[in-house]
Amino acid sequence: MKTLVICSGGLDSVSLAHMIADQQTLTRLVSFDYGQRHRKELDFAARCAARLNVPHHVIDMRNIGAALTGSALTDDIDVPDGHYAEETMKITVVPNRNAIMLTIAYGIAAANGDEAVATAVHGGDHFIYPDCRPAFTESFDTMQRAALDGYADVRLSTPFVHRSKADIVTEGAKVDTPFADTWSCYKGGQHHCGRCGTCVERREAFDLAGIADPTTYEDPDFWKAAVKAAEAR
Repeated sequence: MKTLVICSGGLDSVSLAHMIADQQTLTRLVSFDYGQRHRKELDFAARCAARLNVPHHVIDMRNIGAALTGSALTDDIDVPDGHYAEETMKITVVPNRNAIMLTIAYGIAAANGDEAVATAVHGGDHFIYPDCRPAFTESFDTMQRAALDGYADVRLSTPFVHRSKADIVTEGAKVDTPFADTWSCYKGGQHHCGRCGTCVERREAFDLAGIADPTTYEDPDFWKAAVKAAEAR
């Protein structure tokens, strides 16, 4: 099944791209510049596309992102430290981000004869990101099938929507995903900060998967306290 992958340049989406490439069904990567705090992650997406020898479409959504105010990922608001299970992490929500990106990706897939749009949303995203939950992805797929009825047959592939980030690390390792060549941190420094929600989740995922984490963190041990604090909620 010819598959387009939405790729941010992060661990999850790069792993998914490598998994689908291993199945020899990857057609292209699509990334989005929505005015996020830094574009560093897009460089990692570009490197992934080059490595897998597929086209890379970068969609300029900066004008749209400017209207989606109130998120620490797009506004001048400090990115909170801690685990995603903390209420404070809701400030990282960009309203309807995935719905908008998926709509564009479906259009690109239909225009190019692709049969699936794959996204690496996973079970750990459910707490704070409503457009990563199964209820959303299932409904969205139904809506898009109606939107393209009679023109194209494109399905949504979400292989990790009921699984964990540790599962992504495990499956990504099986296809030799170069984890060191992915970027997750929301702060965009020289190295991963080790303290923001996505850094904590990343570090925890490697630990749970029992796979060595090649990432350099500014604060490599913060994740332990963050996980304990989340578990004590």
